[in-house]
Amino acid sequence: MENQNNGKAVASLVLGIISLVFIFFGYFAFVGLIMAIVGLVLGIQAKKENPADGKAKAGIVLSIIGLALCAISLIACVACVGFLASLSWY
Repeated sequence: MENQNNGKAVASLVLGIISLVFIFFGYFAFVGLIMAIVGLVLGIQAKKENPADGKAKAGIVLSIIGLALCAISLIACVACVGFLASLSWY
């Protein structure tokens, strides 16, 4: 049972880190959103199974940060493209 908890915690940590990388890829930030959500779910599961696991807590924190920043990045990218599209009508 210890390996499964550790695996979920490590997966959560890795997905949180990768979601932070996808902030810089514009429209591919939705991939970061998906990874952050999966990382958050895995981190919460690992934290429930082993409350003293620091990797699970780090995975949760990084996934939350990645989720927020990817959402902001995607919204900003869509807003910029929308603005540029509105200028091309003139």
